[in-house]
Amino acid sequence: MSIITVQLGQCGNQIGFEVFDTLFSDSHCPQGLCSKRENEAYQASCKERFFSEEENGVPIARAVLVDMEPKVINQTLSKAAQSGRWKYGQHSCFCQKQGSGNNWAYGYSVHGPRHEESIMDLIQKEVEKCDSLSGFFIIMSMAGGTGSGLGAFITQNLQDQYSNFLKMNHIIWPYGTGEVIVQNYNSILTLSHLYRSSDALLVHENDAVHKICAKLLNIKQISFSDINQVLAHQLGSVFQPTYSEEGSSRYRRNPLGIDWQVRPPLPGLPTRGKMSLNKELHFNTSIANTVVLRGKDVHSADLGGFKDPALYTSWLEPGEALSVWRTQRAFSKYEKSAALVSNSQFLVQPLDMIVGKAWNMFASKAYIHQYTKFGIEEEDFLDSFTLLEQVVASYRNL
Repeated sequence: MSIITVQLGQCGNQIGFEVFDTLFSDSHCPQGLCSKRENEAYQASCKERFFSEEENGVPIARAVLVDMEPKVINQTLSKAAQSGRWKYGQHSCFCQKQGSGNNWAYGYSVHGPRHEESIMDLIQKEVEKCDSLSGFFIIMSMAGGTGSGLGAFITQNLQDQYSNFLKMNHIIWPYGTGEVIVQNYNSILTLSHLYRSSDALLVHENDAVHKICAKLLNIKQISFSDINQVLAHQLGSVFQPTYSEEGSSRYRRNPLGIDWQVRPPLPGLPTRGKMSLNKELHFNTSIANTVVLRGKDVHSADLGGFKDPALYTSWLEPGEALSVWRTQRAFSKYEKSAALVSNSQFLVQPLDMIVGKAWNMFASKAYIHQYTKFGIEEEDFLDSFTLLEQVVASYRNL
């Protein structure tokens, strides 16, 4: 089952390169504790999922690169080609110089519709190379300008044209201190549009990854390259093939193994009490958790804590909400590693904060003209506020 990655804007293209480089490096690392046969299956599964046919012995990434100017795309193509290990396809890039600054509304309302056919044709060509398509992985900034607006537009088109295939968006949550003066507007517009058209949003916070670089990796002068490499390792450790908890004769993958829907209990279903030794502690209540264990001691790891009813909403049994994947095949250079993907209340506070800041700006009509001149009306903002406030309320009430 193959995954096509769509790299959007500077953020998406730089992270996308690091992800492919990490995946390729990992698949060619020593096999660790697994058998040679298992390692060969692991490598074959990785190649089928993320790389297409070889050209002169070099695998080609299953990817489409989109940006508003050629600089970042050219750098990304060059870095991949210079590695000599893998590369991007010659006809997998779309770059059209945009002429109205860094503007979400321009990306969504002007640039997207104007170049929709060219971009979707590139995606279609990648789809035709797949024997069996699993879905799309879209990498983009949440708060950026034109790239984020274009990303929302492209995701909507993917939903229209490929409704039966998974669309997962990887979005980068902006620094709390602010990168762009209208980042809160851009964020609520991006999130509300993706909520309607994407099957799953996989979120990384810039502040959290920056803290990992500073406190765990002891990097003094943290660059975007450092941050992107951390992101790539976290994504790679989740996306590479594993065995399910129940065991399997081969490597397989349910995309992240997660139930992404916030669904209420069935009518008339009694609410299950939360009886737990940890009931006095506060947790971010979860709807679903996926734990991925790799390398040494994976089968002896105690995951009892993840089965604690206190972690989950009252209308879900832990057995329904927890998915565990294990493999003795270590990830990259790590002897053993663990990754957690959680659908929980973790983002309630950051989301509520962004919605609040955006509303304060909207109430004073600040910068609204930058959006209305490209067709994003005040009603569009109000719809976004309403939807995201409903999302906050749904998660808060788990």
